[in-house]
Amino acid sequence: MNVLVLNCGSSSLKFAVIDPDTTVEHVSGIAQRLGSPEASLDVRRNGSRSSRPIAGARHEAALRAVVDLLRDLGLADGLLAVGHRVVHGGSKFAGSMAITPEVIAQVEECVPLGPLHNPSNLVGIRIAQELFPSLVQVGVFDTAFHQTMPPVAYTYPVPYEWLERHGVRRYGFHGTSHRFVAQRALALAGLPADDHALVTAHLGNGCSCAAVRNGRSVDTTMGLTPLEGLMMGTRSGSVDPAIIGHVAGAEKRPPQEVLDALNKGSGLLGVSGLSNDMRTVEEAAAAGNARAGLALDIFCYVLAKTVAALVVPLGRLDALVFTGGIGENSATVRERTLRQLEFLGLSVDAAANAAHGRGTRGRVTTGLKPQALVVPTNEELMIALDAAGIARAA
Repeated sequence: MNVLVLNCGSSSLKFAVIDPDTTVEHVSGIAQRLGSPEASLDVRRNGSRSSRPIAGARHEAALRAVVDLLRDLGLADGLLAVGHRVVHGGSKFAGSMAITPEVIAQVEECVPLGPLHNPSNLVGIRIAQELFPSLVQVGVFDTAFHQTMPPVAYTYPVPYEWLERHGVRRYGFHGTSHRFVAQRALALAGLPADDHALVTAHLGNGCSCAAVRNGRSVDTTMGLTPLEGLMMGTRSGSVDPAIIGHVAGAEKRPPQEVLDALNKGSGLLGVSGLSNDMRTVEEAAAAGNARAGLALDIFCYVLAKTVAALVVPLGRLDALVFTGGIGENSATVRERTLRQLEFLGLSVDAAANAAHGRGTRGRVTTGLKPQALVVPTNEELMIALDAAGIARAA
């Protein structure tokens, strides 16, 4: 039996149908630009791609279009469960959960912590409950994996009452990806499940690192929101918070506009002035564009500095794991980052790195300990596996 995986964003809806027993993905796709005349349902199946217009469709119409597609493909009947990506679960969820009215209420309570994501996640849950009333619906939370962090890692040095009253603390994100690639890295590197120290680096338009000790997250870089930490595609990552007041005053702008610029107009886009896409930045840097070169340098410098810092909570480093669109595909980012981490014993293997670790069990360094690996992430499969396990136990 298959699992339908849903990931509702503010203007998109990603989906996949996966057999959790064989890990085969039967179909996947995205309904994007929702609410606009250009809205479309883009589908990938058996290596081929297709697209159909769904002009003006919002989440409900898009999900109904997905269900119609699944019926046409013979995949709508016999589903085991629906797995939902939920971005912010606060400190309420330490694992994936069957969705009940109580769980929905708790996700709603987390909306102030995840205002860009949780409302859309809730829309997807409610529509799926209507369309599949007999199926177990499962929430898989980005924040859950990091609930094993100790207080010294998640408590900010701010008035403690802010934690007690407003939940101000580090939560971390990309937890499903960090959990998946950490498990895969153990098998690839031959590390014991009960004694390992990994830094996992999820690098895409959003970027975060996690320190994983014996299968548990002990620290991570994203914080109360996904803005903190590494330099990203459009997000600044960690900067002096006084920047908000300074720029707001200097430019006579509301503080919220400056915060929006840190989220949507910074990072690779802000520094390069060209794009949030690392491929574009790398091409421009290679062609001599100074700002693109600076953006690339900052990205790798901040990443290397952060990896080194995360060795502190681990006590040692067995492996550095690269994943995500940039982590899996940019040999340049990996090489530049590893060059700055040679003092940890990481020495880049140029040929293996150029091949993205294919043929070397993901390894892109010359030594076996510590080593750096490229491990493709598969959050959809992780969600499907969690949902299947919970549905079968119900």
